[in-house]
Amino acid sequence: MSLRLKLHNTLTRGKAEFQPIYTDNVRMYVCGPTVYDFAHIGNARPVIVFDVLYRLLRHVYGDAHVTYARNITDVDDKINARALRDYPNLPLNDAIHAVTEKTAQQFHDDVAMLGCLEPTVEPRATDNIPQMIAIIEKLIARGHAYVASGEVLFDTQSMSDYGQLSKRPLDEQQAGARVAVEVHKKSPGDFVLWKLSGHNEPGWESPWGRGRPGWHIECSAMAGRYVGEVFDIHGGGLDLIFPHHENEIAQSRCAHGTHVMANVWMHNGFVQVEGRKMSKSDGNFITIHELLHTDKFGGRQWPGEVLRLAMLMTQYREPIDFSVKRLEEAERLLAKWPAAEIGDAAPDQAVLDALADDLNTVAAVQALHALAQAANADPQHLPVFAASAALLGVLPKKAEVDEAIAAAVDSLVAMRLEMLKAKNFAEADRIRDELSAKGIQLKDGKDKESGERVTTWEIKR
Repeated sequence: MSLRLKLHNTLTRGKAEFQPIYTDNVRMYVCGPTVYDFAHIGNARPVIVFDVLYRLLRHVYGDAHVTYARNITDVDDKINARALRDYPNLPLNDAIHAVTEKTAQQFHDDVAMLGCLEPTVEPRATDNIPQMIAIIEKLIARGHAYVASGEVLFDTQSMSDYGQLSKRPLDEQQAGARVAVEVHKKSPGDFVLWKLSGHNEPGWESPWGRGRPGWHIECSAMAGRYVGEVFDIHGGGLDLIFPHHENEIAQSRCAHGTHVMANVWMHNGFVQVEGRKMSKSDGNFITIHELLHTDKFGGRQWPGEVLRLAMLMTQYREPIDFSVKRLEEAERLLAKWPAAEIGDAAPDQAVLDALADDLNTVAAVQALHALAQAANADPQHLPVFAASAALLGVLPKKAEVDEAIAAAVDSLVAMRLEMLKAKNFAEADRIRDELSAKGIQLKDGKDKESGERVTTWEIKR
């Protein structure tokens, strides 16, 4: 492997060269959405960031040698509430399935428009209940969990180095779970693994009664099943370091008897909107769907490639201020890039080097823009530009045009050439302006052999 990939590891607080456990089976797990409503713009950032990493890993190790698991959380108190509201006449397990099927499809549609590849596997929490129960049974047997009032909790004091990811002292830890904790705990930091379900809550049979899992155990079970007890990279947002990822580590290590859960932990920074923390009460809570399909933000709809590029113009670990100004900047940049199709060329080394340096997408975008300028001046650079843009997932594609429309444009272009030959510049300009108003951009040049004037056209993005 010629490219030396370096990644920042939250666990060690430093950047180091990435060494996969197996080069022919590189494994990454990323925490996905909780599907009870439209995903917001903050949810889009980890999807885009780890999509770029997935593309880079596939480039380095080969498409068939990278496994990317991104889960769907489809059991949660917010989902329960939405199911009771929207499907009051269905059995609750069926009702939550109805809610999550709809919202999961919304999520898939939205992130596809952001140019994100599908993960290798996308497990759902409710399909992995037996795996969760098996891990909890192991934790109880090994003295790391206990039953209290019919519920099961993880005993944080049973793990001597609990808290290594967040670097928070144990006496400062607070129980963190998306289900209410109303039991007597051995210590304040203990957290729920399994909670009993009431008659109006979804539940599954278990050795401890009908209940549902705590939030953290879901990812331990899915990661263990699909990428292994110890794997290469675990990703997610900065807000997941504590308690979610800290507790994942505790459960997985103590259940499997391993020194680590994942060798590298990566976390993307927070997203603000127009300089403020996103909040429904402040009126600046923006979903991906609203950005793509409504005029709620900036008075217009925004193309998915613009949203993606706007995210990549900030280094992934840094906070980002998502603003209309940032989107307009990304849109202006994209307008200067040529449309192209992926060929057999390799990505530019400057783009690769930037991404290999802890996903430095800022430097990668700068290098890509230089390639775009070169490709605009000389089409011979187009293949390398296309390969490089595809690595970032921002390749401008040629728009498909209806044959009848294309014939009409060709006719007007030919008429304009006749007007130019006749020196009727006013009429030639009128035709050019008419086409421009319809989104058609003309490019004048000369035939290399005959020297005659030729005009090509393309649809403006």
